[in-house]
Amino acid sequence: MYKHILVPVDLNEKGFADKAVEMAVWHARQAHAEIHLLNVLPGIHMSMVSTYFPKDAAKQMKADVKAQLKSFADTHIDDDIVYHLHIAEGKPYVTILDFAEKLGTDLIIMPSHKRSKIDKVVLGSVASKVVQNSPIHVLVVKPQE
Repeated sequence: MYKHILVPVDLNEKGFADKAVEMAVWHARQAHAEIHLLNVLPGIHMSMVSTYFPKDAAKQMKADVKAQLKSFADTHIDDDIVYHLHIAEGKPYVTILDFAEKLGTDLIIMPSHKRSKIDKVVLGSVASKVVQNSPIHVLVVKPQE
């Protein structure tokens, strides 16, 4: 069964990843697997972006996000489940797939926005790009009505 479950978490939308983490905890408990929570930040080290921030801003931002992710994990993951926190920068779907490979993940569980067909064509969807490009199983959790 699964041994390493990756759950991308967007902390900007309250409640967005809750159901995905709940499912990850269930799967982890069944298979004695570890959960990896991943938050992907935009490319704050890109030269065009970094010139607008003080020198230590990126380091402080990562520390703040890690604290928020830890608080999220403490709220949503039971004490008997082993989990790890990861903060990364980059294009979300590429970074998710890179981390899945790097960590030896065998399942990705991720939430999906409810989007219209027009939105998907114009904006694309991180979840659909992960599904299309992932060599491992991806469980996409749809938003609740």
